[in-house]
Amino acid sequence: MATLRELKGRIGSVASSEKITGAMKMISSAKMHKAEGALRQLRPYRDQVETIIGNLLGSDAIFDSPLMTPRDTVGHLAVVVWGSDDGLCGAYNINIFKQLLARLGEYRQVFGESVKISVVPVGAKMAKAAAKIQIPGVDVRLPKGVDSKTTEVRDFTWSLRDSFLSGEFDLIDVLYMSYKSVSRQRIESSRLLPVTSETFADVTKDVTSRPYIFEPSPDAIFAKVLPMYLLAVMQDIFTENRASEQAARVMAMQSANDNAKKLHDQLQLEFNKLRQQAITTELLDILGGQVK
Repeated sequence: MATLRELKGRIGSVASSEKITGAMKMISSAKMHKAEGALRQLRPYRDQVETIIGNLLGSDAIFDSPLMTPRDTVGHLAVVVWGSDDGLCGAYNINIFKQLLARLGEYRQVFGESVKISVVPVGAKMAKAAAKIQIPGVDVRLPKGVDSKTTEVRDFTWSLRDSFLSGEFDLIDVLYMSYKSVSRQRIESSRLLPVTSETFADVTKDVTSRPYIFEPSPDAIFAKVLPMYLLAVMQDIFTENRASEQAARVMAMQSANDNAKKLHDQLQLEFNKLRQQAITTELLDILGGQVK
């Protein structure tokens, strides 16, 4: 049985852990709210770009873009997968990595066993996990940090675009955690390139076909707007990933804090019982001495 001194030491350690997890929860919560604010600022821009593309697709103009041209065969594809740079966020990275492995199996079923797959991890934790993949035909590219600045996100997006246009990749997919709320995040897998018209189905369904006068040409407008859409999507994904990571960390720190509080209460109860027992024993000894 533990002594009073040992229990007091354990109670002090648990109390310190409770303070640390509480502080980390507040820090993660502040970062999450910051990412939420960034998401609210990004969404109107992305919605407007999608509306412009939807109006173009709903018009009677004829235009084309190499970014929307599917390849006859897919011999080499890339999947960009987002994780976190730091830990202490529960099963956040594990859940995404499991989904990645499932997607790799689906690719081989759809495109054949000979298809080459390049995994592009974003985040140190995801890069570490992806480096352990031992599947024939699958290679892991250099990782990207999750806390990338606007210029870094733009350069990363253009590098993916150029890899698609040059023919290095026939297909580029993205896999990330979509932010819904503090307690709910959902893994999303979508096609980045080639861009499909189905992506704008919700926008074009309300657009009636009518004649437009374009200045400059429809191809010139489309060639400018489509890369803007890709960049908006990428910025949105980076921001959603940051918000989801911090939300997962808030929940993990809340769980750790609750467990620490529960353990603290149990140790305090045990300490009080042991202390009361010691006092009772001393009183009995005193009373026993007086009777004698």
